[in-house]
Amino acid sequence: VQAVRDVVATGIPTFGICLGHQILGQAFGGKTFKLKFGHRGGNQPVKDLESGRVEITSQNHGFAVDPASLPSDVSVTRINLNDQTVEGLRHKTKPVFCVQYHPEASPGPHDSTPLFAEFRAMIEKA
Repeated sequence: VQAVRDVVATGIPTFGICLGHQILGQAFGGKTFKLKFGHRGGNQPVKDLESGRVEITSQNHGFAVDPASLPSDVSVTRINLNDQTVEGLRHKTKPVFCVQYHPEASPGPHDSTPLFAEFRAMIEKA
């Protein structure tokens, strides 16, 4: 977790996926908790709170980031519509964001394209 804090502090663009999301959540100062029922499979609905768009995502995890434990400079960007758990985070001042699900295994042919385009833009800007 400390190594990730160090990377975040440098301002290097960072995109966390799945365990990377949980580690970033902890690096930001948040806590994780065990889900009563893990998220498994390619049919998990996730809402992007910034756009209102709903994606059907592929997931395989048993823990989630506790939103109440996050500092004010981190915003929740996505939630799971089945249980309202955090599925995405963004740092408000650093080029860092993450998702709990697997956009690289997204069921829809273009569902994850905006995430990778955003990360590419962050890299090109750095």
